[in-house]
Amino acid sequence: MLVNKTGENIPSITFKTQKDNQWHDVNTDDIFNNKTVIVFSLPGAYTPTYSSSHLPRFNELAPVFKDNGVDEIVCISVNDTFVMNEWKKDQEAENITMLPDGNGEFTDGMGMLVNKSDIGFGNRSWRYSMLVKNGKIEKMFIEPEVDGDPFEVSDADTMLNYINTKATAPKSATMFSRKGCPHCQRALDLLNKQGIYVEVVELGSNVTSRSLRAVSGKSSTPQIFVGGDYIGGADELEQFFK
Repeated sequence: MLVNKTGENIPSITFKTQKDNQWHDVNTDDIFNNKTVIVFSLPGAYTPTYSSSHLPRFNELAPVFKDNGVDEIVCISVNDTFVMNEWKKDQEAENITMLPDGNGEFTDGMGMLVNKSDIGFGNRSWRYSMLVKNGKIEKMFIEPEVDGDPFEVSDADTMLNYINTKATAPKSATMFSRKGCPHCQRALDLLNKQGIYVEVVELGSNVTSRSLRAVSGKSSTPQIFVGGDYIGGADELEQFFK
């Protein structure tokens, strides 16, 4: 039975992290004292749901959370610091602080440590998120205790709606690009100027011109989608903003 610790203080734990090939101890006071912090946790780094939805959306909404009084967004997983650091690089999650809970001490103290030996994971964290103010848990969103890895309530949008029901999430864009493409850079500058979060998909071995034609009908770059709508190239993007 999972434990909802809303209203309680977070566990006092020291996280073993590495930065610039040096070990650094980070304790919970360093992260939470006199700050408003969002924490989200999941069964493991590189897991599909987390990599495709959970982490990217928190990273994307970080500026909105900051505008609404959040000082830091923290991801905690029962993984070591090397895995967490590489995962952050892989996901380009520049707005997220990764904390490795390799021994599961923090997760156990939160009452969220579960046994996933049936899939070879051992003891891992249940998926949840929480809002912590000055070390005290104001609100927890815990996924329902059902089989598998449910992802219904610990998402970034649910947290944002709790913090401010009137907050508006920014539009997001996907831009297909080629290395060294000047029009791609022009389009990226336009999107950044509008405060739109941009996912850049660079054509290469994994994404080909054929894939680009399949989704846009064209093979030239850039090809841009904003809020799920197809815009076109850099010139069309300029017209879109006008």
